[in-house]
Amino acid sequence: MEETIQQKSVNAIRILSAEAITRARSGHPGICMDAAPIGYTLYADVMKYSNKDPEWQNRDRFVLSAGHVSMLLYSLLYLFGFGLTKEDLMNFRQFGSKTPGHPEHGVTPGVDASTGPLGQGIANAVGLALAETYLAAKFDRPGLNIVDHYTYCLCGDGCLKEGINYEGCSFAGTQKLGKLILLYDKNDISIEGDTSVTFSENTAMRFAAQGWHVIEVADVNDLDELKKAITEARDETERPSIIICHSTIGYGTPLAGSAAVHGTPLTSEQLMLTKEYLNWTELPFEVPAAVNYHCMQAAERDNAAKAEWQEMLSRYKKQYPELAKEYDIFFAKAANVHIAEDICNREKPEATRVSAEL
Repeated sequence: MEETIQQKSVNAIRILSAEAITRARSGHPGICMDAAPIGYTLYADVMKYSNKDPEWQNRDRFVLSAGHVSMLLYSLLYLFGFGLTKEDLMNFRQFGSKTPGHPEHGVTPGVDASTGPLGQGIANAVGLALAETYLAAKFDRPGLNIVDHYTYCLCGDGCLKEGINYEGCSFAGTQKLGKLILLYDKNDISIEGDTSVTFSENTAMRFAAQGWHVIEVADVNDLDELKKAITEARDETERPSIIICHSTIGYGTPLAGSAAVHGTPLTSEQLMLTKEYLNWTELPFEVPAAVNYHCMQAAERDNAAKAEWQEMLSRYKKQYPELAKEYDIFFAKAANVHIAEDICNREKPEATRVSAEL
């Protein structure tokens, strides 16, 4: 059967990630290979973002809780036009590069949260979803939903073993954060071996008990089923959603399904065999022109979404000028900290006022 452009794009993400990790002689190729369909589906078909303005206020947020899989995110940001270069990919995990071992907000355009400790990113995503819910309630008006975006989070088995995710997810369920979608890459492998040794709970039942909407995808490589699941999650507005994506760690590699591919770079020979399996014939760090075009077309559609939002924001400012001023303050950068201090001072007694001189 002829390979579709969607499948070719997924394989581009896999190969770029594997090549960078092998070149760096350090990294985690396993989940990059099996979770590539998740990343592709989000950036090509689902998420709202602007590669020309990665900090656009109403973009969908993406948090990589499994931060050790940073190369997956860098491959996505490269293909979807966020300004990373081939040289940046080749400098993965090198000191001072834009592609550090874990994602760092402010270092790499398009990274919404710095993540490292397992489970922390899930809690970050809960916080981002809570902020969206609060701001939407405060600022949105009929026909003018200027705060209206989703928070997506990709996690693995390791993230769900950590206590911090229990607290965050319990809170999210209680607060009914319906715009929070957790994509759980369930490959059942940790760096030590099969997760059954240390992690055998029924995750679906746990999240259901916490008030979450639970969806399962039997094979993460089924792009249609994956997109259908995300659409179902978006349609559920009263509960946060977890999509349990069953996968095979190291998909396409000679080590697929084993812990050996979790945190060890592929050898040159293993990388060659992987390329043969995936029918990949491009030179190192090169992708077919058709893949580049396909990914950039998807990104352009999202840039159009930003333009529509800006037009709506202009109408909002005319109808609700005072609210619009307050909205700008909420999204002010650190350079505008004195504006925030002024708000605090207006709400405090004279004796407890913040000094701008401090």
